[in-house]
Amino acid sequence: MSVAQFAPISVARGGSRWLLLGSLALNLFFVGVAVAMAVRAPAKSWWDQDVFVRVDRLAATLPQADAAALRSLIQSNHDAIESTQANYRASQDAIRATLRAEPFEVEAMRAAMTGMRAARQSYDQTIQGVFATAAAQMSQAGRNALADWPPGHKSARKDQ
Repeated sequence: MSVAQFAPISVARGGSRWLLLGSLALNLFFVGVAVAMAVRAPAKSWWDQDVFVRVDRLAATLPQADAAALRSLIQSNHDAIESTQANYRASQDAIRATLRAEPFEVEAMRAAMTGMRAARQSYDQTIQGVFATAAAQMSQAGRNALADWPPGHKSARKDQ
């Protein structure tokens, strides 16, 4: 046998090694991606449309006495908060309805937006009034926790 007869076999053997290594690397890559996707869980969202859920999450990060004061004030103003929140959500639904209307009426959209601004302002005033009253009853640590909300957020305040 001559050397020429063995050349294609050695080339084929070397090529198959590279093919095997490439296939192995690709498989390991896909396994790694699959494991990473399975292990990685989405971060828990702190946002909820319901103000009572958000306040409860916020209160859980406050000192115990401050959390109790906030929860008490929220509970004593529950009906007013719930009413303004429902009005605000209804005004958002009114905007959605005008967007879906056929034929579209720009003046109806403007009126719905005006209604939503008024509802949002009423909602904000109600919630902010409760928080202002609660902050007046809280300790410095509780007010600092409110200022640093959400958890892990540090404002630009200067500690002295």
